[in-house]
Amino acid sequence: MPPFRQSRVRPRHLLLVILLFLVPTARSADEEPSHQENWHDIWLVRFIINILGYATIIIPGYLLIKYFKRSNYLETGRGFCFPVIKSCVFGSESKSGLLDEPLAAPRNEPESTSSTKQALKLVFCAAGLQASYLTWGVLQERVMTRSYGATGEEEGERFTDSQFLVFMNRILALTVAGLWCALFKQPRHGAPMYKYSFASLSNILSSWCQYEALKFISFPTQVLAKASKVIPVMLMGKIVSRKSYEYWEYFTAMLISIGVSMFLLSSTTNKHPSTVTTFSGVVILGGYIMFDSFTSNWQDNLFKYKMSSVQMMFGVNLFSCLLTVGSLLEQGAFFESLAFMTRHSEFAVHAVLLSVCSACGQLFIFYTIGQFGAAVFTIIMTLRQAIAILLSCFLYGHPVTVVGGLGVAIVFLALFLRVYARSRTKRSKKVAPSQPMVEKV
Repeated sequence: MPPFRQSRVRPRHLLLVILLFLVPTARSADEEPSHQENWHDIWLVRFIINILGYATIIIPGYLLIKYFKRSNYLETGRGFCFPVIKSCVFGSESKSGLLDEPLAAPRNEPESTSSTKQALKLVFCAAGLQASYLTWGVLQERVMTRSYGATGEEEGERFTDSQFLVFMNRILALTVAGLWCALFKQPRHGAPMYKYSFASLSNILSSWCQYEALKFISFPTQVLAKASKVIPVMLMGKIVSRKSYEYWEYFTAMLISIGVSMFLLSSTTNKHPSTVTTFSGVVILGGYIMFDSFTSNWQDNLFKYKMSSVQMMFGVNLFSCLLTVGSLLEQGAFFESLAFMTRHSEFAVHAVLLSVCSACGQLFIFYTIGQFGAAVFTIIMTLRQAIAILLSCFLYGHPVTVVGGLGVAIVFLALFLRVYARSRTKRSKKVAPSQPMVEKV
């Protein structure tokens, strides 16, 4: 056999090598190496099972959408189902491409109102997001890390299915948004309903990756990834929404990421002894950042249709409920989780409170993205971690290191530069139209 054929690497061999490389690292970062107890312990297997569960809903839906579009259903369709199919597949748009064709109606930009009102809106959004998700974080830690039903003789049992919690959060948010849309007048809906499924799927996958990554990465890696999320969101905005950002926006985003990272790492590293980051953790964390960046930008893009934040909330949560309940039923986890809830009433109360906080947080999320865009929303959520630790320092007397104080100063400097540059840009845009008039005179 010629020598050059011996060195050829076939695609299936390369895939096998990658799988073998991922599987041994599918364990907790602070655990010692051990043999796999069960095939279900492999994160890649669980991820594939979830994807297959979602595919059983997505693929039939995709085929139906293609069928209705190819069969010229808008001209030939009749009957009771016609309005529902038209809303789900076609909406009020004349053509099917969200990114290829002009959108139905531009989103209302906040330039029409005064700077003071916009500043108050931004403070309101930031305060609502902080209150909702700080409370949500405390409840989430209680549900996922503590046992229920523990007594002096029994240790109790823990709830481990995070996908059921995602379903609980989404079903309550869907109910709230549906009641709001039914009771109060909303703008005429223009976007096809199926386009909400993209944000729903990416949101579910980002939530799964966020939970799963904590088992494989160290705390400093978590901090650096979450604090640097502003830049991937802006880059994803160029791909999804075809946005163009100024150089000062990238510069201030980088300063915010550096400042938050300095503050968080200097304030909390001693509380998290895990120092190991595996290859699997890096892969899952990259998936979390990619899916999360896509979610906010796709929602920002959908707001270019004439819709309210409550309509956005209803559409996204509708598909999130369909995807999660379908996957839970196929894996047999839905009724197991319900049985756990009936055994432990305290867990039921915590799950409901967690869902209430999530629903309130979603209202603020969609309102913030609709008013200020995905990048500003990500900055607010990035600052949430620093604000939580800063409050802890003031309430419990924890000292702030010199590096942490410098990080806070960098963050405030970046925010000041961002506000200043944006105000200068708005002024130049207002002055620009008057210049040709002067030349004609």
